[in-house]
Amino acid sequence: MLRLYHVLLGSTLFVLIPLGAKLIFPDFSTTTKVVKPSATAELPSPSEGNIWKKILGNTAAPTGWQVAPCEGNAPLLCVSSKEELLGTVEIGAYPLANNQDFQKKLVAAGIPPSFEIEYQSPKYQTQVLRALKAWVADYYTVLLKDRQSGSKKQILFSVYPTQPVPIGKLQGIRYGFTGLKQQGGVQEQHISHVVFDGTTLYVITTAFDPGSQTGRFEKLENLAVFQPYLYTIAADLRLPQ
Repeated sequence: MLRLYHVLLGSTLFVLIPLGAKLIFPDFSTTTKVVKPSATAELPSPSEGNIWKKILGNTAAPTGWQVAPCEGNAPLLCVSSKEELLGTVEIGAYPLANNQDFQKKLVAAGIPPSFEIEYQSPKYQTQVLRALKAWVADYYTVLLKDRQSGSKKQILFSVYPTQPVPIGKLQGIRYGFTGLKQQGGVQEQHISHVVFDGTTLYVITTAFDPGSQTGRFEKLENLAVFQPYLYTIAADLRLPQ
């Protein structure tokens, strides 16, 4: 199993934060609270059942690793090696009909409010991406508010610039952030994707984060190894359904 631990010790900033694209939250010289942000604070509850069983296409993984939907109804993708669970990737599916917040973002992006519109049409792709970027901007706003509340830990947070990427046959957005300890080392790293298929908003997340219960890897080096494979998996999802 490939390990990047020693490489990460010497080059964490280079690997985790794109050169020239580092956005530092202001006022983090004061205390910040390290809690998992409510990325879907304005979203309704996701649909039940493990949707990975329906949308997972070809799976890419490092040699000796396995990737498959987790057993049960929790919407988790299990990443393992030699029968040891290394981490999970979580997905939430949020129907547009119950999501007034994203409806408003579509309207603000220039798409008229109608459930009969072919959102996947090239005619609307630019506007859909604009709405997705606005959704991510709200996520970062929630993140900033969470980190500005009181705590004894001093963490420097950097967000990744939004990046349009293929997710299945759709165009989505990749985003995320890293929290760095002032004394050195990574406190947390989050990697996420969001995409809209015309009826449902899909949010895919995983992280190295001791505060998370699901959608997380126990070890940062394992997340670093799996990261490019996650991108490949996202690009090959069976979306739209």
